[in-house]
Formats: sequence, structure tokens, C-alpha cells
Amino acid sequence: MIINEQTTLKIERFLGKVFQKFPADDESGVMTDIHIKAIQDSGELLAFDDDEKEITRCVVDQWIENKDDDFYPQVAHVLRDAIISAKDKAENLGIMKPYSFVLENDDNEHVSELHVVDDDTVIIGGDLMQGLDKELDDLLEHLFDE
Repeated sequence: MIINEQTTLKIERFLGKVFQKFPADDESGVMTDIHIKAIQDSGELLAFDDDEKEITRCVVDQWIENKDDDFYPQVAHVLRDAIISAKDKAENLGIMKPYSFVLENDDNEHVSELHVVDDDTVIIGGDLMQGLDKELDDLLEHLFDE
């Protein structure tokens, strides 16, 4: 997916509204992650907190009725790049650390960890728990064999 300038600007504004909702301050009392939902058919991009309260939304015209099979990996890449571009703001929100930006599909299913922020650690991209199921299965199999 080649992203046009209009899409880039919409995503930057979208993230800007998220950053405005949680301004950096000395007393980070809010405990939440930022859940970003991309809806493939309508092109909607929505942000929610952990309590499913909507933070902001927009429509990305370029994504309306997108039928690509790899839509979500492409969106994850685009959002990850936008978050990295606004790294100073994204990593200094008025939210208790650690917090993360999580991409979800239109069924509220986890798609990807976009960005994780902790006091001393920042994890950008990739899924933190990738391969965990297999590792747990292997561990259980090993334990049962003994």
C-alpha cells in the first residue's frame, strides 16, 4: 500500500488528538493503553482507552473498501512509522508507564503491538508475545513427559 499525503496528514492529526487527550505532566494518574481500531470496509480509524471510551476517530479515504488480504499488517506498518515520527510526544504522555499502542481489527481482536513505552525500555514494532503459544505447549509437553 502506497500512502498518499492526505492519508499521512490524517494519521498525524489523529495521533495529535490522542496526544492532546493525555498531555505530559508530572503526575501521570491515568492507567491505560491506547487501542487503535482500523475498519477495513469503512476506512475508519478509531482510538479508545482501556475502558473502551472513544478518544478520537477519523476516516482514511484511501482505506475505504480496501480488500487487500494484508490490510492490517500494512496499516500496522503505517501507524508504527507515524508513532515513531512523533516519538517525543508518544513516549511522554500523561499515562502511567508502561503503556502501549495496540492495533485491533473491526472485531476488536488484537492485531499488533505498535509501540510499547516503559520508563527505561521502548519496544517498537513486532508482537511481544509472538511464539508464546508454541513455547507454552512445548513446556507443558516437556512437563507431562517427566
